[in-house]
Amino acid sequence: MRAAVLEAVGQAPTVREFDEPTRDVVRVSLAGCNPVDLALASGEMGDPVIPSVVGKEGIGRTADGTRVYFDSPISPFGSWAELAQLDPDLAFEVPDDVDDDLAVALGIAGLAAWLPLTRHADVSAGQSVLILGATGIVGNIAIQAAKILGAGRVVGAGRDAGALQKAQELGADAVVQLGTDDDAAALKSEVKDGYDVVVDLIYGDPFLAALDATTVGATLITVGQGAGTPAIPFAKLMGRTHVGHMNNLLPASVMRQAYAELVGLASEKRLTVETTRYSLDDAEKAWDAQADSPHVKIGIAP
Repeated sequence: MRAAVLEAVGQAPTVREFDEPTRDVVRVSLAGCNPVDLALASGEMGDPVIPSVVGKEGIGRTADGTRVYFDSPISPFGSWAELAQLDPDLAFEVPDDVDDDLAVALGIAGLAAWLPLTRHADVSAGQSVLILGATGIVGNIAIQAAKILGAGRVVGAGRDAGALQKAQELGADAVVQLGTDDDAAALKSEVKDGYDVVVDLIYGDPFLAALDATTVGATLITVGQGAGTPAIPFAKLMGRTHVGHMNNLLPASVMRQAYAELVGLASEKRLTVETTRYSLDDAEKAWDAQADSPHVKIGIAP
């Protein structure tokens, strides 16, 4: 089968022939591209299997014709290939009225937005919500999710002015451009009583600024750390709850239910995600595009 194969740690994958999986096989119609794919290939999350097919998620059909979203395929058979080997516990049915591009976007990215707002916090009573790192796909979904779930004032923050405008178009009540002389003051100016919930997708100094802008009793959920790892004074955390979130640390049953909730909203046309596709033969171009932090969900079509 044709596949995008990691041949050396830290390199972009090479498209070539690769052995086919022989059990729990899914025929891939669209694979997802994510920052975690690059992190895994770089060795940041442990030594990768060499050689192995890259890709941590996809959409496809099982041998009995069931259309599924699948997460964490069994190594060395990742999703950037014509066939992959799925983990049956992490294969979730996809309704026919949700197309492949949206269905894969609601996987790793969608769950990273939805689970913090539904399993780690409650925004149903009009709580104020800050999406820190609102300019990426997870942030875009989180803004929409917060509104759907009943949040009150939702503020998106990030560095890219153009992408922040898009965040506002998706439902943010206000946006804050980070990188000012006083990010904490800029964030506080939008919710003067302090934020009740923060979905933090970047960590680093922006997290410290967001922490200063929260109210006592706030919940802050960190999902990513692209801005680095800050030293957090204990006094600033007092009276707040800080949660470190990773989708796959939750039970598969929770991920399954959350994914069903997301595709249900997609079926009702209540979620919008900007997507783009590359062919498998252009896997290296897709890899490079992801490294440039695109504000769009990338799919790979075998």
